[in-house]
Amino acid sequence: TIQKGCDNRCAYCIVPETRGAEVSRPPMEIVSEVEALAARGVKEVTLLGQNVNAYGRKARFGMTFPELLHRVTEVDGIERIRFTTSHPRDLSSELVQAYAELPKLCPHIHLPIQSGSSRILARMGRGYTRETYLERVAALRSAVAGIGITTDFIVGFPGETERDFEETLSVLEEVRFDASFSFAFSPRPGTRAAREKENVSPAERTRRLARLQAVQRAISEENNRRQVGLRTVVLVDGPSRQSQREVAGRTPENRTVNFAGSPNLAGRILPVRIIGSSVNSLRGEPISS
Repeated sequence: TIQKGCDNRCAYCIVPETRGAEVSRPPMEIVSEVEALAARGVKEVTLLGQNVNAYGRKARFGMTFPELLHRVTEVDGIERIRFTTSHPRDLSSELVQAYAELPKLCPHIHLPIQSGSSRILARMGRGYTRETYLERVAALRSAVAGIGITTDFIVGFPGETERDFEETLSVLEEVRFDASFSFAFSPRPGTRAAREKENVSPAERTRRLARLQAVQRAISEENNRRQVGLRTVVLVDGPSRQSQREVAGRTPENRTVNFAGSPNLAGRILPVRIIGSSVNSLRGEPISS
């Protein structure tokens, strides 16, 4: 954990009340922790925060999130760096450039959009429009070809019309996210959205969520199918859930790969050829380096 709390106060979110305002940990404390993990043989670290790319914004230690990433990449033994979760409003050009400059920074980002309608984004208090979100996606893909992008959606937010929802479906089709976490709006007591009167009916929220998830499944399946035949590298997490004779790990783009192997491969980074795919994972075979 490098940062806790959030200052954004989105209309639907209770985090500022439960976790408080943004607080960033001192950078050398973080680097020391990463160094200790590397000394234990850890190869991959994930930097965590409620709004991780706002790291350092209010602190006096004078280090931005991209600068912290540069510092963490200097730790010997660490081979992969990830971070989550990002707010699109705080995705700076310096952070985009870090993807191009830092080989250890995995080419994946979780970038919650929540809605494809600028009108609903304004009601949510997200601080960006559909257009600015798409501009940030374009910048990321320009910096790193093939970057994996995942996201979050909330459907049925108070005041969401059928047209607003269709705009959400269209942004899903345009960006073609690798995966998404999607939810029907559920009011949280104490939030602005809980006081909204223009509520979408529960039945309609359920219908819209099912439509969105069906589109996402088709896109995820197609994106994974395009990986078949390609060579990649996988950091083995441990035994596969699919078979005791297999192990599972993740590609740099954060795709899950299952392939034949023994549990003692955990922690190793291996070259793998993708030989099959499904909606949620890939199947591979080890290849000699």
